[in-house]
Order: sequence, then structure tokens, then C-alpha cells
Amino acid sequence: MAVVVGSSIQSRILCSFLGDSSFVRPSPASALHRLFRYNPGGKHVSMQLSRAFSGLANLLFYNRRNIEEVPNSKRKCLRPGKVSPRRPVPDHILQPPYANSQKSPGISGGPEVHDELGIEKMRASGRLAAQVLQHAGTLVKPGITTDEIDQAVHNMIIDNGAYPSPLGYGGFPKSVCTSVNECICHGIPDSRELEDGDIVNIDVTVYLNGYHGDTSATFFVGDVAEEARKLVQVTKECLDKAISICAPGVEFNKIGKTIHNLADEHCYGVVEQFVGHGVGRVFHSDPVILHYRNNGRGRMLLNQTFTIEPMLTIGSINPIMWDDNWTVVTEDGSLSAQFEHTILITENGAETLTQC
Repeated sequence: MAVVVGSSIQSRILCSFLGDSSFVRPSPASALHRLFRYNPGGKHVSMQLSRAFSGLANLLFYNRRNIEEVPNSKRKCLRPGKVSPRRPVPDHILQPPYANSQKSPGISGGPEVHDELGIEKMRASGRLAAQVLQHAGTLVKPGITTDEIDQAVHNMIIDNGAYPSPLGYGGFPKSVCTSVNECICHGIPDSRELEDGDIVNIDVTVYLNGYHGDTSATFFVGDVAEEARKLVQVTKECLDKAISICAPGVEFNKIGKTIHNLADEHCYGVVEQFVGHGVGRVFHSDPVILHYRNNGRGRMLLNQTFTIEPMLTIGSINPIMWDDNWTVVTEDGSLSAQFEHTILITENGAETLTQC
């Protein structure tokens, strides 16, 4: 599950409505502080927009392209469905501290570096997350709702003695993220049925024995167009190639360079506002993993765990957030794909923890 970093998301949304000539760039200490709960001088922000602003963005977005189909495509624009009530979790399941707070804990300082026991627990949570994702993928077909996928994911996680990490995180109402077509990330499962030709990212995180395992993949729904298939394939290749360069002492900025270079070869955009993160005893911690070219500092540590989760688009990389304060879609309605793994830095490189 990606998090938001300080970015130009506000200027990009407003700029698409007002035009560059009439836009005044906000100062970090004013507009960004209100929008992101930004701490001037700090490098991180919380992940939610205010409801007032996200509602404005939602309104402007749909007024600007008030049509049922995406331009130059027969694909229908994604619309929100009905969200069912929050699913219960048995009392005996260990829950993360944020589960019932409805508040976003943000990114915790310090890397997730583990001893032998911690590594084994990370392997266990990663393995379960991978198994749940694999099962969820088998359910993907035309006619199934993303809410039904959420139900299956929730039940499987609970049956294995774990907690679905997204549930209650910053008020997120469901146990998994399901992001369809132009949805970049954080799609809320609802009553919408998947349609033939859709692509859907399923983002699973489990909290098992006090440790989080986080993974996602993008799946095909029925007969998918070659344009979408290629986007998904290249996004997966970006993740695999980024993992292959990881090892103790490697600079984190090489991840972004690796992903961006491959995306450029295929003329795809790389979303910048949503990032990978440290993961382990807490859901989101340092370091922030940028998927685009950057000059960030920091090097990988032995026995450290973090996620890499590139999001690529066919068109615009500019995100628009819906009024639910979670669902993020591409500005122009173009397709987006994502893959994610939790990895462990080892003496020989990197071990992918979230694979069966």
C-alpha cells in the first residue's frame, strides 16, 4: 500500500482547471500545510487530502470530462459504487495500534532492520500476503464485484490468524485495495462489477504476529487489449529489474533510476506522488522509496525490509483524488498499472518475501 510524499499534487490539480497563467504556486508553509498536514522543514506528510479540497478536485475532474467513456476509447470512465459496511475482526486476532483510531499514523522514523527472529516473522507475513494475493487473483473475472474480492481476502487473512492491514488505516473502510483501469492506487472495494477488458490491481497487506507483509499485482479481466497487456507487463518488469539491483550499500535512488529508464523505453509515465516505504513492525516507515529519477540520499542496510511498488501510466501521471479521500485516478482517464513486493536486503542481494 503506497503512501503520499510532499509533492505538487495540489498545483497539478488546480492547474488543470485554472490554467498555468492564472495559477499562483502555493507556499509549503501555507497551502501544503493545510492540504497535507505538512510540517515545514520535514520531509514527510500524512496521506489524506482534506475533504473540502478532494471534493473540489472530484467536481472539477468530472465536470471537465462529463462523459461516460474515456476520450479516444470505448472504455467507460470509472465511477464509484456502493461500499458495504466494515467487516468484523475476531477479538483473538492481534490488531495494529491504528486499527480503531481512524487516524493515519503516517511514516515512522527509522528503518526496519531485523534480527533472526524478526526476519522469520517477516518471511511468514510476506508468505501469507503472497498466498492471499494469489487466491484473490483467481477470483478475477467479468461479473465479480471488488467487494466480493474484499470479502474473500478478509476471510482468508482472518482464517490464518492475521489482520488485514488496510482495514482502519487512516479510516480506510476495507481489507484490501482494488484499483481498476485508470485508478492509480487505493481504490475502495465496492459494488461495481469487473467488466471484460478491465485491469485491476489488488493490494494485499497482512499483519501477522506483529509484522506486516505488503504486496500487489495487476490482473487481467477477461479479454484485455494489447495496449493494457503491454502496460502491465512493463510495470512488472520495472519491479523485477529494480529488485535485481538491490543489495547492502546500494543507494536507494538507483531504484528510481532503474524504473524510470525502463518506463521511458516504452514511453510510459511514472507516478511520483505515491511511493514505496519501509515495512515490518509498522505499516509505513523510512525509507521513502521513490520510483522516479531523483537525487535522494541513503543506502540499503543488511537485514532491512521495504517495499518497491512502481505505478506506471499510459498517459498523464497527474493524480486526481476522489471525494472518498482515498481513490486516486489519472487526470486524463488513461490506464495505470502497479506491482509491489516486500523485500529483505541480504548479504547476496535481495530476497523477495512476498512470493509463494
